[in-house]
Amino acid sequence: MKYVLVTGGVVSGLGKGVTASSIGLVLKACGLRITSIKIDPYLNTDAGTMSPVEHGEVFVLDDGGEVDLDLGNYERFLNIKLTSDNNITTGKIYQHVINKERKGDYLGKTVQVVPHITDAIQEWIERVAMVPVDGKEGPPDVCVIELGGTIGDIESMPFIEALGQFSYHVGPGNFCSVHVSLVPVLDAVGEQKTKPTQHSVRGLRGLGLTPHILACRSTKALDENVIEKLSQFCHVPVSNIISLYDVTNIWHIPLLLKEQKAHEAILKGLNLLSVAQEPKLEEWMARAKICDTLHDPVRIALVGKYTGLSDSYLSVLKALLHASVACRRKLVVEWVPASDLEETTLKEAPDVHSAAWNLLKGADGVLVPGGFGDRGVQGKILAAKYARENNVPFLGICLGMQTAVIEYCRSVLKLRDANSTEFDPDTTNPCVIFMPEGSKTHMGGTMRLGSRRTYFQVTDCKSAKLYGNAKSVDERHRHRYEVNPDMVRELEMAGLAFVGKDETGKRMEIIELPTHPYFVGVQFHPEFKSRPAKPSALFLGLIAASCGQLDVFLHSQDHASRLKKKVVSSNGVLAPKVYQNGNANKPRKSLLKGSFYTNGNGVHA
Repeated sequence: MKYVLVTGGVVSGLGKGVTASSIGLVLKACGLRITSIKIDPYLNTDAGTMSPVEHGEVFVLDDGGEVDLDLGNYERFLNIKLTSDNNITTGKIYQHVINKERKGDYLGKTVQVVPHITDAIQEWIERVAMVPVDGKEGPPDVCVIELGGTIGDIESMPFIEALGQFSYHVGPGNFCSVHVSLVPVLDAVGEQKTKPTQHSVRGLRGLGLTPHILACRSTKALDENVIEKLSQFCHVPVSNIISLYDVTNIWHIPLLLKEQKAHEAILKGLNLLSVAQEPKLEEWMARAKICDTLHDPVRIALVGKYTGLSDSYLSVLKALLHASVACRRKLVVEWVPASDLEETTLKEAPDVHSAAWNLLKGADGVLVPGGFGDRGVQGKILAAKYARENNVPFLGICLGMQTAVIEYCRSVLKLRDANSTEFDPDTTNPCVIFMPEGSKTHMGGTMRLGSRRTYFQVTDCKSAKLYGNAKSVDERHRHRYEVNPDMVRELEMAGLAFVGKDETGKRMEIIELPTHPYFVGVQFHPEFKSRPAKPSALFLGLIAASCGQLDVFLHSQDHASRLKKKVVSSNGVLAPKVYQNGNANKPRKSLLKGSFYTNGNGVHA
């Protein structure tokens, strides 16, 4: 097993996650099988109870793991499915060690950070790195490890020590350290300054880790004299200093790595030059260029609670981008704080209220994402009402679907006090209720989490068509409340169609208004499984409807579905989806393991 460690210096927010994802993508494009691990030094066992405003979105995995948003970057770039074990936190490690101590596994020894915590970290990395995440058998070839935080943070010290020991343990040729650092430009001087990176590298070396490659973040490409200075003072070869300057979209980062031959430096450090091929990133490059050349806008009003931090809705934004690029439209997201749409804001700040409504009314489509708590809920209800009554394309996700149901009960069924018991426990018309299996005393890991199957109740609905006329679909969930099954029949009689349900038929998963151009609500989170080369079906529907292309798109989906059924091999077995990937049915051998896999170019992330 080969390991690539990505660390960060000087300041946080440099884009270590995107850099780690891009490194993985380029190595995958070289024909290698990749897995990823994210280390978060905080004491939480997972990201489930952390505020989106403080830490960004909580990304949900198939196994129900609530993890750091960078694992979403890994999955999108590498087209893999990670597990909760791929996210290591201080809380998980200490909990693991304390549980062992309580069982007496340490045989009376004094349990200490060194060696017990550091050993547990190394054992965890080695164990998880061997687990395949690409749907194929056998262990991956390379594990990309990202250490969260910034070098010098006190909470990351045990991990730095463990990784220093780990590099010695796995030996030369099996470990490559990439340090992401900042090269700022002072306005008064106008030149790129290397001193922050020098100090960062010195600190890293003092802690026992020697960087093999420097990935330098800057506004513009590094000057040659700056690269030479960094090489001299940081003891890193000029060929191993990569300039990661600001680009128009993050899909260019893997291309920057390839252009500067970062893959060769990494492969050389891992003794893989002789077995790896030149990275094939043509499809990825084409997509990045298409994204840059789009001009015709599609405006989507994102009506949310956490609009002050875009990372709170990172996967939603990525899914919108994937869909807009597929529809050849330039995405314009109009951020609408849900509370600004409410009557209270009209009284307290009429200008703010007016501006929010102008953004909503000027949008081509409306998206209401998930969330928790009652702040802004009335604004989300008003947004759903506006979209429903004015035939504006609408997608409601999780709480967004629930607010659409509340609005329908109030406006159409005339149940004025209809509400969720989350916001009004004493409502006489609880159209959204707490799930029986949930916990009201413990917050972490107690929701309905992970991949669950939704069965379409009718085939002639937009959602089923967007999913390729599938009978069922697996999507990821994260919720405590659900539509009250006792009110479903009344809602259906009033025209709201529950077109998707769980295996019991009692849990509502997808709603639609058949007479509306596009009014869809889902209890799950389709954004978590959207990929650049395979956008989420429901996000595609929203963008296509917002562009006036939905009917054409649905027709093409029906046509593709019929073609798929007709494409049969000589032995009567359904042939591979060669229309998605020209070489998808041509097996290739793993360069290191000899096992077969079908996606050798790594560009379907």
